[in-house]
Order: sequence, then structure tokens, then C-alpha cells
Amino acid sequence: MANALYDKGREKFLTGAINASADTLKCALLKSTYSPTLASDEFFSTLSAHVVGTPQTLASKTVTGGVFDAADVTFLAVPTATVTYCAIYKDTSNAATSPLIALFDTAAGLPVSTNGGDIIIAWDSGPNKIFKL
Repeated sequence: MANALYDKGREKFLTGAINASADTLKCALLKSTYSPTLASDEFFSTLSAHVVGTPQTLASKTVTGGVFDAADVTFLAVPTATVTYCAIYKDTSNAATSPLIALFDTAAGLPVSTNGGDIIIAWDSGPNKIFKL
């Protein structure tokens, strides 16, 4: 699989249900046990059982020319697991209503077997940054 946007996340951007600039967006590390279905996975509750460590809030977000970017993300003291993906979602404080936005499996360092240390997700610095709509 390649990095991609969830179909339901795209839909929520188009209807205005997601505002990348104003909403709280988080990034979560996911175990290899997650089997993505980009066409139908909609909310963070779908991923909850596969999360490793604590999801981190994306900081220094920018939206320019349809391109979304944010500061690199550091996950501290990640428990032992095989991390295959990272997912971005809008945090509504309720996993059952927090829409999924993007899934990455080719970020630098993925997959990785964790050992209790920190993991840094360094976003692409190319023209499409994290993603482009």
C-alpha cells in the first residue's frame, strides 16, 4: 500500500466537516495488526485497538495551495511493538466521531520495531508535504 487519504476523510474536507487549519489534528502510530480499508474506514474508533503509544497533536500546521504541512512529530517512549503505519485524524475527543484523514506506511523509518525509545515522524519536505488535496 502507499500513503493515501481515507475516502471518508476526503468527503469531510469537501463538506467542510474538517478544517485542517482550525481543527485539532493528531497523528497515531499503528501496529502491523491494522488492516486498512481506505474506502470505508471512517473514524478513529476503527484504529483504537491498533494504536501504539499516545497520539500526538500536529503543531505549526499550514495549508497553502491545497497542500497540508505541519511540524515533524515526536512520540516519546513508545512501547514495544511493530509499527507499520501512522494515521492522521481530526480529534473530536470521541474516537467514534473523530474522522480519519490520511494513512502513511512509507514515512521515513516505517515499519519499525520499537524498543521503548522515541520515534520521530519526519514529514516529506517535497512540494506535496504531508498531503495535497
